[in-house]
Amino acid sequence: MIKVFGHKAPDTDSTGSPIIWAWYLTEVKGTPAAAKLLGEPNTEAAFVLKRWTLDKPEIIADVTADDTCVVVDTNNPAELPASINDANVIQIIDHHMLAGGLKTRGPIDITIRPLACTATIMHDLMGDDAAKMPEGIRGAMLSCILSDTLEFRSPTTTPHDRAVAEKLAADLGVSIPDLAAELFEAKSDVSAFSDAELLRMDSKEYEIAGTRFRVSVLETTAPKIVLDRKDSLMKSMETVAKEDGADQVLLFVVDILNEEATLLVPNDLVKRIAEKSFGATVTGDLVVLPGVMSRKKQIIPVLAM
Repeated sequence: MIKVFGHKAPDTDSTGSPIIWAWYLTEVKGTPAAAKLLGEPNTEAAFVLKRWTLDKPEIIADVTADDTCVVVDTNNPAELPASINDANVIQIIDHHMLAGGLKTRGPIDITIRPLACTATIMHDLMGDDAAKMPEGIRGAMLSCILSDTLEFRSPTTTPHDRAVAEKLAADLGVSIPDLAAELFEAKSDVSAFSDAELLRMDSKEYEIAGTRFRVSVLETTAPKIVLDRKDSLMKSMETVAKEDGADQVLLFVVDILNEEATLLVPNDLVKRIAEKSFGATVTGDLVVLPGVMSRKKQIIPVLAM
């Protein structure tokens, strides 16, 4: 049985895409596969499972040399199980920059394309077989695309992502604005999470000149709910960084509707990063970055000290 999984701290794409591809391998290619998760899905991903009546995949902590795996929505070993290089990885489907560090037992099938969403790539890889997708799989695919593109607001959105989403929505008889509003409402409901959970919920590890960062992004239509917790979040950054082996946590609160990000600035290091990376003028413990919405395209590539 092939294990299909995405990155740790699974968002909608890293929850939905393993389900989509496991369905395709099993039902279309005749190769038994099962979706897995590397942690609890976030609130939006949990909503997607419920909305489309999909079972939550099993959560796994690691893999072994006996496991055959397909990795989706990442190619970064830091976001994968500790023993990933011991497993038999046979395929990678992703839309992020090539990180390096994965080792395989032989040549494998790798597809990395400059699209906004892994699910869009999967739609293309299926070809005519995409027409065989049942409603739940189509719904998961549409939800992944709307989530990763922030309903086409993100600068990572391509015309092809939009075209695939619009076709899926038409096939399902679903209103894109209505579904996106439901997704973002679920994504914005963070009241039940601790500060540490919020800081880790949608985060990536990144290194600049030997300094290790946990770059966290919270996408929301209600940024005030998060920013009202600013003081306690900044206190928790030090604890989370220490526990996770990082030097600093960077938290960007993305306002989906106003299309801007607010960066919390707890110390001089983050102030220096904000000013050098974004040309911002920092006068307090917050700085608003107009137009910044994508970690992949507008945050990670420009980070500098």
